[in-house]
Amino acid sequence: MMNPPPLAMLGWPEIIGILVVVLVLFGAKKLPELARGLGQGIKEFKKATREVQDDLQRAIEEEPAPEPPRRVASSSAQAQSPKPAEAASTPPTSPPQA
Repeated sequence: MMNPPPLAMLGWPEIIGILVVVLVLFGAKKLPELARGLGQGIKEFKKATREVQDDLQRAIEEEPAPEPPRRVASSSAQAQSPKPAEAASTPPTSPPQA
């Protein structure tokens, strides 16, 4: 059995009581400012969530195409390739002595 969220249990008398307490705490002059700030905060939150959803949707739509399989050279083909004649016939040089 799921428990309902705590705010779902509030009825009209509880909501009116909360509003009266807020009115007493903040006063009648501050309530419009509080309501305006709360409204702007909710508006910004909705805008941010909408932007995140749009970004996710764009990322899903722009999913990169799968890469074609790469051809791997076998080690036996590399071992059988001829070495350059110059590298085999040139002796290593020693540094000049002073």
